[in-house]
Amino acid sequence: MASGPSTLRRLRAGVRSRSAAFATLVVAVVMVIGSVVLVLLLQAGVRSDVRAAAQARLGEVAGRLHEGTGRPLQRDLELRTHEGQLVQVIAPDGTITAASSARARLTQLTSMRPAPGTTRSIRAQLPVLGGDHSYLLVARGVRHAGQTWTVVVASSLETATDSVEKLLGYLLAALPITMLLVAAGTWVVVGRALGPVEQIRRQVATIESTDLGRRVPVPVTYDEVQRLADTMNQMLVRLEQGQQRQRRFVSDASHELRSPLATLSASLELSAVHGQEPAGLPIMQAEVVRMQRLVDDLLLLARADDNGLRLAFGDVDLDDLVWLEVERLRTSSQLRVEGSITPARVQGDRVRLDQMLRNLVENAAHAARSTVRVSLGARGGEAVLTVDDDGPGIPPEDRARVFERFVRLDRGRSRDHGGSGLGLAIVREVARGHGITTVVGDSPLGGARFELRMACELEVPEEEDATRGQLPDPTIAPPSGSSR
Repeated sequence: MASGPSTLRRLRAGVRSRSAAFATLVVAVVMVIGSVVLVLLLQAGVRSDVRAAAQARLGEVAGRLHEGTGRPLQRDLELRTHEGQLVQVIAPDGTITAASSARARLTQLTSMRPAPGTTRSIRAQLPVLGGDHSYLLVARGVRHAGQTWTVVVASSLETATDSVEKLLGYLLAALPITMLLVAAGTWVVVGRALGPVEQIRRQVATIESTDLGRRVPVPVTYDEVQRLADTMNQMLVRLEQGQQRQRRFVSDASHELRSPLATLSASLELSAVHGQEPAGLPIMQAEVVRMQRLVDDLLLLARADDNGLRLAFGDVDLDDLVWLEVERLRTSSQLRVEGSITPARVQGDRVRLDQMLRNLVENAAHAARSTVRVSLGARGGEAVLTVDDDGPGIPPEDRARVFERFVRLDRGRSRDHGGSGLGLAIVREVARGHGITTVVGDSPLGGARFELRMACELEVPEEEDATRGQLPDPTIAPPSGSSR
């Protein structure tokens, strides 16, 4: 679970980042397309207005031209021509007979000479007027006094161009600001939406198989997140009920098996006492002992699951327990057993600590080829127990799994060559109840090393260490209570 929170934080940040990026991209595309369309429409609209105004003025001047080309026409052009417009009335011989301003009298604005009643227009620059902006030139041929006169209206497009450029500038300035606001808003909204999901994740990440009674928080959002939380809680209810049924079955079965096993064991002992030994009595007695131990282990684990281990804490001389296990293994196996023991007193349950030590030692004896080494040291306020063997070792990927129940590695899957697979599971439960740190690694002997650390009350100088050697190898068969 070490990488779980960081992984989910990256996923959450990814969802927020992707949502913000996608929303920003969509808004940016829409704004760019909308801005282009808006600029084009504005530009077309302004030019259309300029054209309409020019044609309207052209019609007015053409109408006044029919009334004469004298002073009244000149007066009308000077007074009624809008700013940004220039008007010329060109005689058939090319002379400018009337103009709206002094600039318009300098030279002809265009060489267009449309036929009477015909209107032509072009867009061009007029260097004679100064400046570098464009004009819309509209010319119409007018029949007057039997000849064709030309009325020209030049409308500046500078105002229209300035309006479009200002709008474009505003849009370019608004685009990054809008994108930033959209990104920030999406980031905040998505983050708040994912907040309940993160709370659910944190709660689920802390729920172990021993506390399935816990539930995830249900946010009152009336949406998919609330339905997700409800579904998670319903799943936890089902898991809890299934686990309770399983534990109840194991506990009940263990209780029911103890009575017939006790009866069978007593019957075999009576048969031996009265000289009525059936064939294979030693084998039958060994199997009964094995079954009794298996039932006791199952009952212990079932009780640990229900209410935790009930421990009677007191002062325990851990070195005495370790030495007894070393001596027992030396007298009950053909293995080379090395012991290096330093006095250490701890607080704990003597019976359970003895059971934990026996399971560890028997596990090492089962895996070892020839040598088991048990060491107990007291340093830094901790008692450090190491159990080494020269067996095949435990692969790194199996070092956590080996403490699970009924787990055997490939070498020990056969029940004829291994224990019940509960020994190390009991070691884990006892260690957990005593606050003992358990580490599995590689042994200098070539096999596996189990290292246990727990708080120590007594620590002696190194020169006073009680180091025991090894006794002659016995000839009794190895023990059978292994977990590997």
